[in-house]
Amino acid sequence: MRTSNVRFLGFLFATLLLFFIAHIGVLYFLEAPLFQNRIILSYIVNYLLASGLLYFVASNFNKQASNTAFIFLLGSGIKFVIFFVLFYPHYSADSQMQTNEFAAFFVPYATCLTLEVLFLSKELNNQSY
Repeated sequence: MRTSNVRFLGFLFATLLLFFIAHIGVLYFLEAPLFQNRIILSYIVNYLLASGLLYFVASNFNKQASNTAFIFLLGSGIKFVIFFVLFYPHYSADSQMQTNEFAAFFVPYATCLTLEVLFLSKELNNQSY
C-alpha cells in the first residue's frame, strides 16, 4: 500500500475519532444516553468498511482505472447492506427510528463517505494516462 494511502487511513482514523468525541459531547450536552444505539460499533464498522474499500480500490487503481467508479459504487452498496443487516433491525425494533439512532450511524457514514470521495478524486486527478 502506498504511503499516501496509509497516511489517509491515519487521517480518516483521527477525523473519525474527533467526530466521535464531538458526537459524544453533543449527546452529553443533550443529556442523552452516550453509548447506546450501537454508536461505537457504527464508528468501528464505518472505519473498517472505508479502509477496506480504499484498499480494494487502490489495489485495482492502476489495473482498471476506468472501473474505479463502479468499484466504489459497489463498495457503497455493500455499506448499505451492512447497515440493513447490523443496524437497521436494532434501530427499527420499536417501529420508529429516533434521531439519536439515525445520527449514530449517519455521522460516521457521512464522514467516511466524504473523506473517501475527496481522497479518491484527488488520486484520480493525479493519474497519468
